[in-house]
Amino acid sequence: MRHKIACSADRLGLLDPHMIESIATPNAYHMGRQYVAENRVRIVEADDIQISAAVIGHSGLYEQTIRLKDGHLLSKCSCTLSEEPMCRHCIAALLEYHRWTQPRQSQKAKASRSSSEDAAPAPASSSTSSPVPNVTLSEVLQFVAWLEPAFKAIESGSDLPSPPQLPPGAVASWITNITNLEVRQRENQQALQNLQAEMRDRDAYLDRLSQQLQVSIAEAKAAQLAIQTLQRDVARYQEILGRASGLIKDIIGQEAQIRSTAHELLEKTSHLDSLTTSFHELTDLLHLSLNQANASK
Repeated sequence: MRHKIACSADRLGLLDPHMIESIATPNAYHMGRQYVAENRVRIVEADDIQISAAVIGHSGLYEQTIRLKDGHLLSKCSCTLSEEPMCRHCIAALLEYHRWTQPRQSQKAKASRSSSEDAAPAPASSSTSSPVPNVTLSEVLQFVAWLEPAFKAIESGSDLPSPPQLPPGAVASWITNITNLEVRQRENQQALQNLQAEMRDRDAYLDRLSQQLQVSIAEAKAAQLAIQTLQRDVARYQEILGRASGLIKDIIGQEAQIRSTAHELLEKTSHLDSLTTSFHELTDLLHLSLNQANASK
């Protein structure tokens, strides 16, 4: 997904949260802030004109590329959301970059003030003519003594030792910066572990889906074989039914012939009965005639 927005800033670090909010929809800005608060955003590479980042969204890991070119803010994200003019993942990357650049901008501002103070002529004073140093040897020694166990703790992944109690100044800011870097490293490690765990879960989910797909394919093949068997049975039954229909027709024809023959036999039987009756009558007449003839003799 690509977007192009007119932008008057000449550096990405100048885009503060209010400016970012003004170019985003309320929902996209809210989700971007939520991703930053939940430590889901990682700046892969960045400078004043381009940011490469990755955001762990609710449906996967998305990659973003944001850059300034010819007075326009160009953003690209691997997600498929239709949020305009910029998706929530790019908003989260800009907010995280602004948070990421705050310590560096503060250090640049301090360095700029220090250089301007060094370049300005020292005011005349009747009490002293040399500036007051902001770093003492005692603070440096305490910092060096704390730095060695701090590095060992960072390498071993354990908690940093308690820093020495120093007054505000350059050495205290060094300790603060190292502490912030250690906290950021822990956050990155935790986010990496979360991402790896999520990838393992997704791999396991894909394995389950693959197994289910194989089972479904096997069931589909078995169902296809069963359908083929049923089709063969249906064809055989249809053939048997056709033969049975032929036999029924033959039986019906033969039944008609039998009925016709039976009717003829009934008619012939009736005729025979008539002939038998006539024959009996003739026999009786003959007997009567013979009896009369015998009586006349």
